[in-house]
Amino acid sequence: MSRRNWKRVSPTSLRHAMELCLEHGRDKRNLSVDRVADLMGLTSKWALYKWLENGRIPANLVRPFEHACGCTFMSQYIATSAHKLLVDIPTGKPAQDDDVLALQGACNEAINLLAQFYRGDAEADATAAALTGLMGEIAGHRERVNKSLTPELSLFGEDDDA
Repeated sequence: MSRRNWKRVSPTSLRHAMELCLEHGRDKRNLSVDRVADLMGLTSKWALYKWLENGRIPANLVRPFEHACGCTFMSQYIATSAHKLLVDIPTGKPAQDDDVLALQGACNEAINLLAQFYRGDAEADATAAALTGLMGEIAGHRERVNKSLTPELSLFGEDDDA
């Protein structure tokens, strides 16, 4: 069984986003639903099961839930459903050749899916997810370019040039 590429996954509903968060927590952090509820500070695991069943969760618990699971699928879905694009803030490290090649691969994959969609050979959800992911990656590189215009100071002498 091949491993899931979590960077390419896109939720289709709030309930699906909650399920993806729990799957990510189970896959990457070996967390059960009970453990996620414990990390969120819930007194009863049954509340989390209830929210998962009906696809509702209090707004003030979305970020603790995502933090416990280690992903942001619910925030992504909420933003996407409002026709907004989320962009991960770059970590400040310069882009490597592999990052540019990964961007090229994502671009090729998205364009291929778009062409297949217009021929009737690809589904709209997969095509939209690939295009959204590509736009996010391009926006991330744009932010890296903008950050290079005003570089940040090294606080702990990590640069070897000094």
